[in-house]
Amino acid sequence: MNKRLFEFAKELNLPSKDILDRCKKLGFAVPSQLTLVDDKIQSEIRKDLGLADLVSITPMEAAIAEVMAPKKPVASAAAPAAAKPTTSFRPSAKPSTAAPSAVPTATYPAPKAVVPRKLPTGAKPPTPPKSGGHGMAANRRKAAAGPAKPEMTVEEKLKALEGNAEGGEAKILTKIKISEGITVSELAQKLNVKPGVLIKEMFDLKILATINQRLDMTVAETLAGAHDAEVEVVPLFGSEILEEEIDDPKTLISRPPVVTIMGHVDHGKTLLLDAIRKTKVAEGEAGGITQHIGAYQVQHEKGLITFLDTPGHEAFTLMRARGAKATDIVVLVVAADDGVMPQTLEAIDHAKEAKVPIIVAINKIDKPEANPDRVKTQVAERGLVPEEWGGQTIFVEVSAKKRMNLEKLLEMILLQAEILELKANPNRSPKGVVLEARLDKGRGTVATLLVEKGTLKVGDNLLAGSTYGRVKAMHDDLGRLVKTAGPATPVEVLGLNDVPQAGDVFYVVEDAKVAREISARRTEAMKDNRLVGAMKHITLDNLFEQIKEGQIKELKVIVKGDVQGSVEALRQSLEKLSTEKVVLKVIHSGTGNIVNSDILLASASNAIVVGFNVKMDSNGKATAEKEDVDVRVYKIIYDAVEDVRKAMEGLLEPVYRQVVIGRAEIRQLFSTPKGTIAGSMVLSGKLTSKSKVKVYRKDEVLYEGPLTSLRRFKDDVKEVATNYECGIGVDGFADLQVGDQIEAYVLEAVAQKLID
Repeated sequence: MNKRLFEFAKELNLPSKDILDRCKKLGFAVPSQLTLVDDKIQSEIRKDLGLADLVSITPMEAAIAEVMAPKKPVASAAAPAAAKPTTSFRPSAKPSTAAPSAVPTATYPAPKAVVPRKLPTGAKPPTPPKSGGHGMAANRRKAAAGPAKPEMTVEEKLKALEGNAEGGEAKILTKIKISEGITVSELAQKLNVKPGVLIKEMFDLKILATINQRLDMTVAETLAGAHDAEVEVVPLFGSEILEEEIDDPKTLISRPPVVTIMGHVDHGKTLLLDAIRKTKVAEGEAGGITQHIGAYQVQHEKGLITFLDTPGHEAFTLMRARGAKATDIVVLVVAADDGVMPQTLEAIDHAKEAKVPIIVAINKIDKPEANPDRVKTQVAERGLVPEEWGGQTIFVEVSAKKRMNLEKLLEMILLQAEILELKANPNRSPKGVVLEARLDKGRGTVATLLVEKGTLKVGDNLLAGSTYGRVKAMHDDLGRLVKTAGPATPVEVLGLNDVPQAGDVFYVVEDAKVAREISARRTEAMKDNRLVGAMKHITLDNLFEQIKEGQIKELKVIVKGDVQGSVEALRQSLEKLSTEKVVLKVIHSGTGNIVNSDILLASASNAIVVGFNVKMDSNGKATAEKEDVDVRVYKIIYDAVEDVRKAMEGLLEPVYRQVVIGRAEIRQLFSTPKGTIAGSMVLSGKLTSKSKVKVYRKDEVLYEGPLTSLRRFKDDVKEVATNYECGIGVDGFADLQVGDQIEAYVLEAVAQKLID
């Protein structure tokens, strides 16, 4: 089977450069490592290596075998036929027994001795002359010397294989880290080759590129493989510098839990947090509704608790969509007099998809119309069963206005945190997440950061997303200046050069120049829309390419409809599509138009949105285009189910079947140096050069394999039609007879069905 040279070299466990040199010595025209080599060339190289039994040898063993093997005496140039090319990796090399040349030859000294100036006609010295010289005489000596290089010792060859030989060839890296959008120049630098080499190899692949052109990841991996390098894709520029440190368990200490307050509008989220903090935050907000993310710390007798007060659940999901998981526990606030509302259900689905433990706080129990049991029943229908009913969800009945059972709520939060065993290392390089950021007229960029690991200090060089800066000042949640911030501590930071996005992960970099360079690279990549880390979301068109991991594949769907009955019917119809091979999971369903929060949940969960008789608002459309989320709206339930069924069938690995395309009969056999050629007549269908064949003799299959050559007269052809004669070459099978039938077939991929 034809293979690219670098793939064949990997099979032999040898550097592709050595195989390329060996091809040239054997007289094969192989210009580069990307060239296809046929079975004949592969066989000759294996024989030349002494690997006819296909047993691979390591480069180290080959180098030792080459040096330890006896050297062949140099034959006269007048008798080239008697001198066979030496093989540097043949373990069983023997001294040459070539006959002496008829032309008088001189006796050459040891390799280190000076070569005589006057040489007999046609004689070729084994090594280049060491003496200098000028003019035509020097040129003649160089031409006579040829391209031969001085032999290296065993020690030098072993060092060269390890990449440590002084003056030897440049070391080819075995593993490199690249990001999407890498340029030809940057890849050449990582591979330790000249950019022109990569440009020439891409030209062989029919790809025209310049030195500053950004490469597709497939092309970059192909080029790296041709140079014996393994590619590791890093998610962002600079991630190779900002690698995650693995903390020693002995250095970990307990840290405060980070709690997010979520729930429906006007159910008392901020008032509850205000009651816990004993401040009047809610009074300073427009209309009593939270306008931005607030982060606060509360001191309890059993420990600290960090609270995040989000504007609903959208910000929570937005941060998760950007890769940040800042929350340890979710407190779901439900009004006892109002019950479960649409945003409450959305908050439950968002928290469940994030796999974060939920504590339900039933607020406003002081009201006469409060009915906590009804709330518990409604929440239990969504899978959150109270502990008193035999479930695992903690329920606490509170009143933010009367400040009832607040201590019990804090105790339950700390109890849940103790079960989670939250720990962090404060003595490492700081890392965390951006909760919010804004531009202040007097102070510049103000960013609210949550430190997850390490200790952030004033004067540290920050890198957050595509922004950077030096920490000039830090304020805690009460506005006090602080110099340090440990794990799970929220602080406001001044000093960034631009406004980062909520959810961006921040690091501390020792060198400010490195932070500036990484920031510039990320900004440039964002302009080119090539920043890796932006998730390629699932669509109904690319499911087969997107999900290939694991034996059971999963498709997540968000269902929206005009009425609850339609939603339930569509949800049940979609869930019935699940089988042992493919699982369909409806992560959220509800009534009403498709809004921004639905798109954010789909983006964070890598899901698709299916709507029935609904529309999408303008904000949702803009977010869907920005986040590349697939949204499908239907007017007939059957059409929606059928489209999803076809997409799920695309998740299954295709099966292949043989499709017969032609049949021929052998009329005459011809012997050639390359093997036996069957002169045949095509009886039906057609034969193509890319088809596979079966050789039949009286309904018995004698051979099955690829068709190696297809000719009409002396020309290679792509196909031969019915009632035409042709010459067929079959490699590896010589027992052909006149009258044998040759059946040509191709393999056709057939998509599997959900129900076989």
